[in-house]
Amino acid sequence: MLTLDEWLIRLRASCKREQGQTMAEYGVVLAVITVASVAVFTALSGGVQGAVDRVIGFFPG
Repeated sequence: MLTLDEWLIRLRASCKREQGQTMAEYGVVLAVITVASVAVFTALSGGVQGAVDRVIGFFPG
């Protein structure tokens, strides 16, 4: 069983390790951002078009 001192030593050692992201992780992050952006723009496109149509409707002609 670990003592508190041993646990703290292991915790500090794991915090000191710095490892960069791999290219695969960057690819996954980029894919998630792309899908989210497309979804947001698709969801908002109808609302924006409706707002523009309402503004145009206020003007005669």
